Amino acid sequence: MEEVIRARGHENVSAQHASTFEVTSDDYLTPAGDCILGVEADRTPADFDPAFLDACQSGDATITVELAAGGSTETVTGRGHPDLSFENDRSAVGRTSDYVDDRTVLVDADAAAADLDRDLVAALADGADLTVTLTVE
Repeated sequence: MEEVIRARGHENVSAQHASTFEVTSDDYLTPAGDCILGVEADRTPADFDPAFLDACQSGDATITVELAAGGSTETVTGRGHPDLSFENDRSAVGRTSDYVDDRTVLVDADAAAADLDRDLVAALADGADLTVTLTVE
């Protein structure tokens, strides 16, 4: 089962955050947003299918996020959590920790923004289109 978010990069994408990555529906990004990979997301967790949420609420669920932009692709793997709610209508956040709030789409991720391929980050800083594909098993 999968959900797809389409967004775009921004000149202030730095991808320096050590424990999270984020995609937002906001149309702006300040330099302080060092976890944000894309802006103007066409969907947020609140738009996801309830069956996708149900699958992600299992602690045994494996959630994979494929980030594709500018000819580069990066895959981040994490897990589900019973407290995931997917209620946020503004942004989706992947976390290396087990912290959960209404923006969280996976926990215990094996990578954060700072770990991503720098070619992908450079493409996003140049404004490339970003496709975020979330898959749950």
